[in-house]
Amino acid sequence: MAEKARWYVVHTYSGYENKVKVNLEKTIDNRGLHDLIHDIQVPMEEVVEVKDGKKKITQKKVFPGYVLVNMIMTDESWYIVRNTRGVTGFVGPGSKPVPLTEDEVLAMGIAQKVVDMDIEVGESVKVMSGPLENFVALIQEINVEKHKIKGLVNMFGRETPVELDFNQIEKLD
Repeated sequence: MAEKARWYVVHTYSGYENKVKVNLEKTIDNRGLHDLIHDIQVPMEEVVEVKDGKKKITQKKVFPGYVLVNMIMTDESWYIVRNTRGVTGFVGPGSKPVPLTEDEVLAMGIAQKVVDMDIEVGESVKVMSGPLENFVALIQEINVEKHKIKGLVNMFGRETPVELDFNQIEKLD
């Protein structure tokens, strides 16, 4: 079965986008479904806000209420995504998911972006988004294919292992 993974749009409850991503990633890990579901994205964009005369850069969701999933559509993968807590369904007529076209994927900027991270194991990076925002993580492992790092964050005097996407971190100068 040499079916190619395609991008699908999944509708979620508002504010549940990141929870859906995390829950789906846990399910994929627990059930060993990496060969079916390749990537899950909540596209973010930087927005400059001015408050009290100060510029502040914040991350805003590009498509609130939606998560993008790169997967090979099978009964099993459909079922797993569809039954993830917070998911209301796939985008498409009826219950039939419609994959995004290559042009749509490129226009959304989610095509396999080559994230050029000039980082090495043993270096520290700043967490730019998520619950650990502004923490510093010490890189333990880099997974270039998945665009993730595994690192340690010092919380409450304890080293806590974390997994972060490349788009959540910034190299410290």
